[in-house]
Amino acid sequence: MPTPLRLWPGVALVVLQWTLKVGVPLVAPDYAMFGLFGAIICGLFVLLWWLFFSRAPWLERIGVLAVMAVAVWATYSLVDISIAGGAMGNLLWISSIPVLSLALVAACVVARYKGVATRRALTAVAIVLACGWFTLLRTGGVSGDGAGDFHWRWTPTPEQKLLAAAPEPPIVPPAPAPTAITPAPTPLPPAADTKTVITPPAPSAPAEWPGFRGPSRDDVIRGLTIETDWTSKPPVEMWRKPIGPGWSSFAVQGNQIFTQEQRGDDEIVSSYDITTGALVWMHKDRARFYESNAGPGPRGTPAVGLGRVYSVGATGILNALDARNGAVVWSRNAVTDTGATIPGWGIAGSPILAGDTVIVAASGRLAAYDAATGKPRWSGPTNRGGSYSSPHLMTINGLEQLLMQSGAGLTSVSPVDGKVIWQHDWEGVPMLQPVRIGDADLLVAAGDMMGGIGTRRISVASSSGWSAEEKWTSRGLKPYFSDIVAHSGYAYGFDGNILSCIDLKDGARKWKGGRYGSGQLVLLADQDLLLVLAEEGDIALVKATPDGFTEVARHPAIEGKTWNHLVVVRDVLLVRNGEEMVAFRIARPSGSR
Repeated sequence: MPTPLRLWPGVALVVLQWTLKVGVPLVAPDYAMFGLFGAIICGLFVLLWWLFFSRAPWLERIGVLAVMAVAVWATYSLVDISIAGGAMGNLLWISSIPVLSLALVAACVVARYKGVATRRALTAVAIVLACGWFTLLRTGGVSGDGAGDFHWRWTPTPEQKLLAAAPEPPIVPPAPAPTAITPAPTPLPPAADTKTVITPPAPSAPAEWPGFRGPSRDDVIRGLTIETDWTSKPPVEMWRKPIGPGWSSFAVQGNQIFTQEQRGDDEIVSSYDITTGALVWMHKDRARFYESNAGPGPRGTPAVGLGRVYSVGATGILNALDARNGAVVWSRNAVTDTGATIPGWGIAGSPILAGDTVIVAASGRLAAYDAATGKPRWSGPTNRGGSYSSPHLMTINGLEQLLMQSGAGLTSVSPVDGKVIWQHDWEGVPMLQPVRIGDADLLVAAGDMMGGIGTRRISVASSSGWSAEEKWTSRGLKPYFSDIVAHSGYAYGFDGNILSCIDLKDGARKWKGGRYGSGQLVLLADQDLLLVLAEEGDIALVKATPDGFTEVARHPAIEGKTWNHLVVVRDVLLVRNGEEMVAFRIARPSGSR
């Protein structure tokens, strides 16, 4: 009679494994990643149990592992592309570890009193079924803490639902896609219904929200006060509509808002009416970028100015479009021009205007173009590593500079000719923007492939040549891809997926609280308030004071994973994600302007 298997170690390990995998994210969301790693480690111990302590015949032990490896390898060719490419190609392997562990132990338990042949057959069937489970799924990517967003494979994605709907007629007919650099745009075509045509601002009129993170690219809003009693005066929805996937925010000029999205094989730059949400125009480029973590679509936010809209797509397509009708003024490819390589998560930098120059970053490589003609003017450093950050204009010690975070650290160049002014080394994966403190200090954050690693204050000096020195580095605020703001001596942002406040004097944490996932925020400076957009779509008001975390109000805004930056212009709050966008009217206190 065959020796019975020693089952209790395997059963105990699988119970612990699934407790870590499922229980930790539910009880302690901040440690969800530790739960995942713990489940993987338990899987390795299940492997050790099976090989050395299960008492199964050696041929069976080796045979089961071989069947597992072959089954997972074969499954790769059958799963959805989102599963095959997820977690940089490792999603199936990582996800299969707890599932296969459970299948092995469960089969052994069920066949405990059966013969060896029956046990082997049940184990093989369990392994095949466990792998086959993944062929039924697709993923919409991951959340900021790494949790999967799984759906049945046959359910349509939000993008597919949008493409299946009847197309919305634009107010202004779209201009044709460019084949090369094109001449100046044609005049605005006459509209069929003059009552619905938006009167565009004059080309010289400054945009209220000219691009990524606002006028100063710092997410700080001044000169605005809003009603904070959202119980009696909540934000009022003006309009809501579906939109193609992408992680762009908005630029706003007059009654037009500008954003980027993906629709099938077309990468889109689009303009909508801020008061009604009606489509004004839509420009299409035949390009599609996709990766499984964040999904398809462009990552940057357009810049508007000089009567033009400047956009950079996820593969580097740089367009200059007439803001009135979307007609192509000129088009280039920043990746080709700089010799950059498209990084794993796509080109994510947003363009910025510096006088009559538009400046873009292709994975950390700066390139400047004549804003009117698209003629290249200069290229910046090419040896500082990749980046998902955007070029940032600042005046430091009286000199206007262009700052760029890249894999090697922070670099300052002249916006006129691209010559390096100073550099500060701090290796990491840059995704955020530097924050100015006073006249010559900066706050910068760095990350790695697993999340944020900290925040650093540096001091820039110019008395005897330019230099930038570290004052302190803090792990009390470790933002990943959620930007930070500075206010009245303190910095506020996301430490992982929880809000945190640190003292700018020494980086010491003052408080940490509020679970908003990997959200975004803006600062209402006149009211000492943070307007927070949670990853799951709620909006909230939180006090921007160092005495403790206080949520003042909260309101549901949008559904689905939301990583896009929010925008506030006048009394309109604009929110979007990869599925829909919505505009709210925010009440103003009596007597406020």
